[in-house]
Amino acid sequence: MHSLLKVDISQLSVAERIQLAQDLWDSILTTPASVRVSEAQQQELDRRLEEYYQNPMQGSSWEQIKQRLGFS
Repeated sequence: MHSLLKVDISQLSVAERIQLAQDLWDSILTTPASVRVSEAQQQELDRRLEEYYQNPMQGSSWEQIKQRLGFS
C-alpha cells in the first residue's frame, strides 16, 4: 500500500484504478506551469507542430486513432 493512500491500490478494480490515474492526471493539469519540459522536448514539440502546420491533413483524426486502438 502506498503511504499516501488509505487504500491498497491492488484491491481496486481495473476501472477504479483507471479512474484514479485519470483523477491524478487531472489534478496535475490544474497547474500546467508546474509541468516542465526539457529543451529537447520543447524542440520536438515545436518540430511536430511545424510539421502539422505544413501538412494538417497528413495525421489521423481522433476517431481513426480510437478505431485503430479498438475503442470504437
